[in-house]
Formats: sequence, C-alpha cells, structure tokens
Amino acid sequence: MPSATAAPRRRHTGARAFTKLACLALTTALCGVLAGCGSSGTTGTSADPASVVPSSAALYAGATVRPSGAQKTAALAAGKALTHEADPYLRLLGALQTPGSAQLSFSRDIAPWLGLHAGIFLTSLGSSNALPSLLEQGLLGRASAGAFAFGTGGAQGAIVLDTSDSTKARSFLDAQAAKAGAHATSYRGVRYELSAGGVAFGVVDRFAVIGSESGLRSVIETTHGGSSLARTSGYSRLLAAAPSDALAHVYSGPPSAAPASAPEGLAGIVQVLAGAHASNISLVASASSLTLDADTLASGPPGTGQGLLAVDPEAAQALDELPAESWLAIGLGHVGTSLDQDVQDLQGLASLPSTLGGGGPESTAGISLGGLLQGLLTPLRVLGASSAQARHDFASWMGSAGIFASGASLLELKAAVVITSKNPALSRAAVTTLAGELLKAGASITHVTIPGTEAAIAARVSGLPVVLDIADGPAAGGQTKFVLALGEASVPAALNPASTLAGAAAHAAAAANLGEGIQPSLIVDFPTLLGLFEGVGLLEAPSISKFVPYLRAATTLAGGGHELGGEVERFRLTLGLQPSSG
Repeated sequence: MPSATAAPRRRHTGARAFTKLACLALTTALCGVLAGCGSSGTTGTSADPASVVPSSAALYAGATVRPSGAQKTAALAAGKALTHEADPYLRLLGALQTPGSAQLSFSRDIAPWLGLHAGIFLTSLGSSNALPSLLEQGLLGRASAGAFAFGTGGAQGAIVLDTSDSTKARSFLDAQAAKAGAHATSYRGVRYELSAGGVAFGVVDRFAVIGSESGLRSVIETTHGGSSLARTSGYSRLLAAAPSDALAHVYSGPPSAAPASAPEGLAGIVQVLAGAHASNISLVASASSLTLDADTLASGPPGTGQGLLAVDPEAAQALDELPAESWLAIGLGHVGTSLDQDVQDLQGLASLPSTLGGGGPESTAGISLGGLLQGLLTPLRVLGASSAQARHDFASWMGSAGIFASGASLLELKAAVVITSKNPALSRAAVTTLAGELLKAGASITHVTIPGTEAAIAARVSGLPVVLDIADGPAAGGQTKFVLALGEASVPAALNPASTLAGAAAHAAAAANLGEGIQPSLIVDFPTLLGLFEGVGLLEAPSISKFVPYLRAATTLAGGGHELGGEVERFRLTLGLQPSSG
C-alpha cells in the first residue's frame, strides 16, 4: 500500500483536472436523473445492470432510480436546493428522449415499468463527444431536439434499465422506435428495433436497452455467456469499498494500452483522474450537501500511472500554510514534476465556460474571466516549460504549492500562487530569469523592492487588471517561497500571513464536512466568490450566466483524500448547499 514516503507520483492537479472532475460528477448525476422522480411503490428485478454490461466497457455509470426512505428524501432535498424547483429531475427525462419522440411524462411513460436500477455504458471513450448534449439539455435547459447521444456518428454504448414489467417496457420501446422510424431486426435470437440513425431499442433479459446497435448487441452477447463488468475484479473491489448510501456511481477500468497522443473528452477525463488505474466515483446526497467519493485502485509500483485521484499528503500541508482568511485555497503536491501538465489543464479551463454555457464570446472590454486566466497563464507557461533549461531554472527547486484568494472586492483582493523552494539560491535567481522570459512575451517589467523579500519584480501582463508581483523570500517556519502575487500587498500575505488556515474555522469546517479524518486540500466559499465576480460584472458574461443559479445554491466546496487500505485511495469532494425554500 502506498505511503507518504513513497516516491512522488506524477500529479495532474491543475484547474482542468478539477473541472473535468466536475464534468464527470455531472455525468454521475445524469445516471441518477430519475432518482427524485421515482417512488418505491413499484419494484423491479433488483438486478444490477452491470451484470449484463460487457466487461470490456470503457466507462459505466449506475444508479438507484427508484430510491426509498432516507435515500429518496435526500435525493429530493439536494435536487430542490440545487435547482430551486419543486420537481428538480423532470427536465432530465430528456436523457431517454430519442429522435422523433415527444416530451416524456414520468408517471405516464416510465413509472409503469421502471425497476430499481439503471446504468449507462460506453464501449469506447473515443466516441463519447455526444454525451454532453444530455447534460446541456437537462442541466442548462437547452433544447436539443433529435440529438440523442447514441447511434451512428454518436457514442457507442447504451442505457440499460431494470424493469418491473418487461411487457410494458417493450411497449414503451416499440412506441419510441416507431416515432424514430425504426425497423425490426434481431441478433442471436433477440428481437430489437433499429432506426436509420443507428439507435437500437430492445428488451434483453428483462432489461430495457436503448443505445447504439453495437452497444445493444454487446448486452445480448453478455447475456449469452460473455464476461460481464459486474464480475471483473476491479469493479467488484471498488464497489465493495463504495459508500453504501451512494445514489449513483461512475466506474472506469484501466486503459488496455497507453494512448498514442493526449486523449480528449471522457478519455481525457479518465486519464487525468485515474491515470492507469481503475476508479469509481460515487454520488451521495443529503439535504445539505452533495458528496463525490472518487475511489482509485492504486495497484502497481509507486510513481507510475497516477492521476488526480492519487492521495498526496503534501497537498493538504500546502493548504494549511495559506492565509486564514482565504475564501479560495488549493494545495498542490510535487509541482516540480507536474506544473507543465497543470498549465495545460488551466488552459482548458479558459474555454470551458463558453463551451458548456453555449454563450457567445466574452466582451473584450473591461475584465473577463478568459482574460484573467490567460494573464495568469503567461508566467505559469514559462515556469512549466518542458525544456531542459527550464527544468533546471524552475522545476528543479519546486516543492509543494498553494493557491489562495482573499478579500471581498477587487480593491481588497489578495491572491497568489505560493511555491515552496527546495533550493533558495535557484528560486531567487528564477525571479530574474522569469522576468527576462516575460519581457520577451510582451510584458513590461520593473525591478522593485518589497520588504521581506530577497528578489522582486513587478510585471504588467495583458489580461490582468493589477500588477503581477513576482518575489522570492523567507517565509514563516524558515522556508523560502517563490510568489506570483496579484498586487504587492499579496506578497507579505503569502510569505508571512498573520494566521494560517491550519488553525482557521474554515479549515475545521471543511475537515468536518469531509469526514473520515480527511484533511482538506481544497476549500472554496461560493458566496464570496460570486460577490467578487458580481462586483466586476463577470456574472453577466454569456459563458457564465447560465450557471449562476446553480452556483448561488452552493455554500462551500471542500476536497481532500486519504487511503482506505487494500490499495484503494479516496479523493472526496463535498459541496454544501443552501437550504431549499420549497
């Protein structure tokens, strides 16, 4: 089992990794879209859809869609708090709306035959780009008539639903197939309907299946003796470790081979999160929070094939040293070996809001989120460059790092990236070296004197509304730290804060929310974040405005990880929710 003294693992702890975890969380929630709608009055076969999903499935999401008792109460409460709607899951019935179908009614179309469990699987991650349309339709209210995720040119795989009445389920599927213009066909003696667009409808061993033809056929193969996902070692071990009250979960197995190039879409999510290891992300709902438990089967030699979900005690320690008043705090471990990837991850974040929000480009006037991110990326690209010279000048002295922001307005804002130095002479020289590289990139540079530092410059970088101060100096505890700070006042706050998060109420609250003895490496206070964004007009940007109602429902986000034993590691994210007024 890995330990804190094991060889450092390659970390993927950049911003895009966190945003990809959020996107996969949405996929987890999508799998449980019917959870708040269903009642416990009708039961199904109680069979796990994973028992008919092929073991070769690249990604599988499963959910309890007819919860009862406390689980149902929690699902409804969390959904209402997040959406402020009396029936928070109604729109998400669109996940079952195939081409040609009218709007579905849960009570009329689904409830008469739906069983306890449901699943979605992909036979290939490379064809998964159509899946975000389901999230856009359900979570953002965007119309996408006829845009079903599976079929020719779309994702390859299927939705698999447990049934309480297979005859009624077949009638529903036949009606959907007729509206899609499908024709009857069969495979290995099992009848199904296939549309011209490659969408297949059928009942296989009492499971209702809607997906691509290859996906439906793989379910038939599994029921005829093929190896099922439920019987694989990785799936069964991680499901045994998962929380018993999970509403939904997403499982991904280890890749069969290393990709020839950096994968995109869900393939990229899986690689960033789990590296070369199997992982399972569980969704647990309560009246006041949503929790994601990302468990990874971390077998193999330390230092190989690790992703974001690997546990790193350095990250929690880095967060502990940040200013106590921080409303945003992120701890990162071993950035000397990961900063190049972190910069690529952050670059992906710059375009994420407009991609998901569907808005037009942000205005070039005033402050924009994209401009801020690109401005911050300018020095980070230099620090994270992969050349031999850059690794000597920068990466060689880097230890852990922290990112913080404090202050409720632009005038009060203090924010910085703080990197612990393992070689004070090299990190001090890096201030001048970085200044030279920024000058080549078009920034204006001024040498300044900042009390308490041994080297400092001020840089004006395109996109940043304030001067970026870059400094190196002694910090509390005798360490030397390298600081990229928004404004000169942020430098002493980064090097010698009056008090640190280690003893702050926010840290204690985050640890309590996470539970299991987990020490936080991520803390966000959403009301303060949104207040700052609102003050500078960022909430009105087309790329952000559609997300604002959901963000206003959130209170805090806490994240951190620990080892469960048996080669299983857990990274937990807990999102606090405002109480619902409904």
